[in-house]
Amino acid sequence: MTWLEVIVLGVVQGLTEFLPISSSAHLRIVSEVFFGRDAGAAFTAVTQLGTEAAVLVYFARDIGHLLLTWFRGFRFPAVRATPDYRIAWLVIIGTIPIGLLGFLFEDQIQTAARNLWLIATTLVAFGLLLGLAERIGRQRLELEQMKPADGILLGLAQAMALIPGVSRSGGTITAGLFLGFSRPAAVRYSFLLAIPAVVASGIFQIPDVFAGDGPTAVQMLVATVIAFGIGFATIAWLLRYVERHSVYVFVWYRVALGAVLFVALGAGWVAAS
Repeated sequence: MTWLEVIVLGVVQGLTEFLPISSSAHLRIVSEVFFGRDAGAAFTAVTQLGTEAAVLVYFARDIGHLLLTWFRGFRFPAVRATPDYRIAWLVIIGTIPIGLLGFLFEDQIQTAARNLWLIATTLVAFGLLLGLAERIGRQRLELEQMKPADGILLGLAQAMALIPGVSRSGGTITAGLFLGFSRPAAVRYSFLLAIPAVVASGIFQIPDVFAGDGPTAVQMLVATVIAFGIGFATIAWLLRYVERHSVYVFVWYRVALGAVLFVALGAGWVAAS
């Protein structure tokens, strides 16, 4: 892997991980269109360690409080009635679907699911779902009002992002809006929910990323650091954006990108796999 690939893909990861437009789809498309090959699911998973590190730093106080509340709940029964204790458990419960499905379908995720025809389809279909959720969602509930059933449904929505093009944040935000949560609440929960699954996946796939003509350890470190820096800035921007704006801009972008990809595939300009 060349240094140009490493830098470009690190930037793409940082820019797209938290937006509801699918970072895995963008890494797959950019690596195929500009470099003539698939950087691989392992590269995506490991660079996500950088963007998740950005989440840990940005939400350090919130995460620390949730962890402290969760541990205190084992000792003090009164703590178990607090919203923070419930949210901490919902993050744990919501992580189970993506962990289980990721383990069961690991081979398909790294091969068949990366077909660009499938990615074009998921970009458009789940983009339209996001638009529908924005349109009909009541957006009255906040994170503190989340119930166990909501946590499970949002966990299942996150698990759908194992298919490139769905988007981890996009799936979670879409489900959150359908369930009546506000945009900021859905976005914030999508960040928290992603931490356990993404960190575990990235660590697990570190050995795979160096196979064949993949990046060196130094290149992988640079890509991850780039993803961290740009991802941190993206988090701050997205949280401010969704407080005042709808998510329709992401819907239009997804549909347009999917349409262009369909044309490119149909014309034979890029290979599907």
